[in-house]
Amino acid sequence: MTHAKYGGNDMKQVQQLEILKHLIAIPSVNGREAAVADYLTKLFTPYQDQIQIERVTYAPGRDNLVITAGQGAKTLGLAGHMDVVAPGDLAQWTTDPFKATVKAGRLYGRGACDMKSGLAAIVVALLEMLEHRTLPGRIRLLATVGEETGEYGAAQLTKAGYADDLAGLVIAEPSADLREVGYTAKGVIDYILTAKGQSAHASQPQLGINALDHVLEFATQAKARLAKLDQVDPVLGPLTHVISVINGGEQINSVPAQATLQGNIRTIPAHPNQQVYDILAGLVAELNQRPGYDLRLTYSFPEEPMPGVADAPLLKLIDQVHQDVFGTSVTPVGQAGASDGSEFLHAKGDFTIALIGPGGDTSHASNEFVDLAVYYQAIEFYQRLAAAFFAPDN
Repeated sequence: MTHAKYGGNDMKQVQQLEILKHLIAIPSVNGREAAVADYLTKLFTPYQDQIQIERVTYAPGRDNLVITAGQGAKTLGLAGHMDVVAPGDLAQWTTDPFKATVKAGRLYGRGACDMKSGLAAIVVALLEMLEHRTLPGRIRLLATVGEETGEYGAAQLTKAGYADDLAGLVIAEPSADLREVGYTAKGVIDYILTAKGQSAHASQPQLGINALDHVLEFATQAKARLAKLDQVDPVLGPLTHVISVINGGEQINSVPAQATLQGNIRTIPAHPNQQVYDILAGLVAELNQRPGYDLRLTYSFPEEPMPGVADAPLLKLIDQVHQDVFGTSVTPVGQAGASDGSEFLHAKGDFTIALIGPGGDTSHASNEFVDLAVYYQAIEFYQRLAAAFFAPDN
């Protein structure tokens, strides 16, 4: 398709579909987001007299994209990530994951659900408002890198201040085909514990230091201590802790000289990440006082829990618009997984974050798809939400 301005009435569905197809065709698996940003930049270039386009580089080939349009005293943020997970076993796919395929009203491809359909929907919604000069206020599009592996694009934009002046933020993550809206989420702590010991023949274990014993001791005590964090969030449930990987030793008749343990913790607002850090750091310090213990603890892309209230004004507005577009109320929900919202919540402003977008339950799955009727409805939903957000009585 060309990148000229869109004429006629509303952007035709064939053009809306072409944008989503083009995004699917860019294999932005933990990288190459700059190619997505390039394409989106071309789409918005015809409107550069109305907008500000900014590229924020995270690493070579990995650019966040920020587009600010319109004027006004308050700013509405619309966000989506440009990366996708790997397609996995291609034999499990019935179509090429990086060639969008439409069958029976569904579009199949990697990212169709999570979340290039959501990204495309907010992009198209903004393009149409620019084309018809119907921007109701100041809107900022935030297209991020690296959400699937740690939300570091959102973290970079937050630290640079791009979310500080927001009055509300809508992230177009899949939400049961727009039937639900996420407003709170658990935090994530991925940790790695390493232990150093001393090898010896298994027939004389007293001559060695068993590193595997030491990580197992840590595991036992960590589970017991974290279990005392027993408050239960009414929406998110309890804090959870899973020891997911243990490695150690070289052969069956030797004392292991090294071992590693990895764990995943999902935190809640009542038990924030710092509380967990303090417990684990204290445990490691105690164990390292024992003879022969040499433990080291590191973290991988921790995310704070995202607090929220179901009756926040933005959530009420989303429900109102949802009833107008779909004829039904939207269900407020909590989410066990992290999103870019976990980073944007660190912005200086005081604003509500809501997660709502097209896509069902096929995120990260083979034969991932989005219902095209929902995708088209999402475009209308975002446009009407923007209009309602800037209405005088809001």
